[in-house]
Amino acid sequence: MKIRQFMSCASRACAVFAVIAMMVSVAWATGGYTRVYSFTGALDGSDPATRLTFDSAGNAYGTTAAGGDFDLGAVFQIAPDGTQTTLYSFAGGNDGSDPHGGVTLDSAGNLYGTAVAGGSGGSCAGDGCGVVFKLMPVGGTWLETTLYSFRGGSDGFGPGSGLVFDAAGNLFGTTPDGGKHSAGVVFELSPGARGWKQKVIHAFTGGNDGATGSLGLLLFDGAGNLYGIAEQGGAHGAGTVYKLSPSPRGVWQQTTLYAFKGMPDAGFPFGGLNWDAAGNLYGTTYFGGNSGMGSVFQLSPGPNGTWQENVLYNFQGGTDGSLPTSTLIFDAAGNLFGTTSTGGRPSCDCGTVFKLTLSGGSWNEKIVHFFGKGTDGYSPNYGLTFDPAGNLNGTTPAGGTGRHGMIFRLTP
Repeated sequence: MKIRQFMSCASRACAVFAVIAMMVSVAWATGGYTRVYSFTGALDGSDPATRLTFDSAGNAYGTTAAGGDFDLGAVFQIAPDGTQTTLYSFAGGNDGSDPHGGVTLDSAGNLYGTAVAGGSGGSCAGDGCGVVFKLMPVGGTWLETTLYSFRGGSDGFGPGSGLVFDAAGNLFGTTPDGGKHSAGVVFELSPGARGWKQKVIHAFTGGNDGATGSLGLLLFDGAGNLYGIAEQGGAHGAGTVYKLSPSPRGVWQQTTLYAFKGMPDAGFPFGGLNWDAAGNLYGTTYFGGNSGMGSVFQLSPGPNGTWQENVLYNFQGGTDGSLPTSTLIFDAAGNLFGTTSTGGRPSCDCGTVFKLTLSGGSWNEKIVHFFGKGTDGYSPNYGLTFDPAGNLNGTTPAGGTGRHGMIFRLTP
């Protein structure tokens, strides 16, 4: 199944989990919930299937999968006061169309992202194989450059997640399709005198290594290793967590850290990964858990390169939420925050923002917000981002006053 369209830890107990007992309660954010901007579906865009990226001034950047001048998606900026600016509208030609997953900001203020379709590389599903793009501010306007057009063969196609930089300025991302085994790839884009060069650093086989690149970003450690999620495949067919290690010759070695088993274990992850200070990895799975409604998991490094998995929370599909696709984030106190795409308010089943707090060796869930009341948004898929003021921010691809999606803010 593929879904498209849509740090520190102060306690030593972060590294130690025995029996995981969970309690669920509801807690509204102390400072409140704000609907920052509702998309109209016109030039401002529609379906913000995106994570948010902030600059130091507090401006938020992201992508919409539809809307804009040609109804093929846009890149937007939201000022701290909620003012929206469309920076670029995709035309569906060489520039791409249907951008997902948001944008990445470099130190010069340029934006980088992916579009699922369009480009000059091939037809694929009939509308292009997707692109990696760059937006550069020049004299009050933004110029778009296509850095790479996927061809739909061994290079992959349909990139739907964001990009990350390494220390040398190379870009890394994933595709859910294409590749040598038609199971997706992890790719690297390197700048050079003749433009950007694409290299596949791992082609998923659909076997023990997994299949299908995830919605979430890849994660670098201090040694330059990459960590990521495969949505499917693995020894039990329920997805994997993997590591890619570079060699001096430029060859990357793939290691499967864990193969999910599905119920009652976690299964089918779609978001990305995050670290704590002890080197444990955290994420969510769309299915699995003891009710099959998704889970939060932790992977802890052990001896001889082994990793131990623990399910920290099992979603039940009621008011606690269900079917999470988000990447988790930590606050300064070591609490975990994320979103579920469904569950929550019984009258709506529109998703939640949740918080997990470690106390006495157990992780307890609190619901920070139920989506779907009135003109509120629903189905948040891409998780949360802290802005420079310490507020939690996110998007919903649907809902809002115009029913074309919205941006929200939670103030602690």
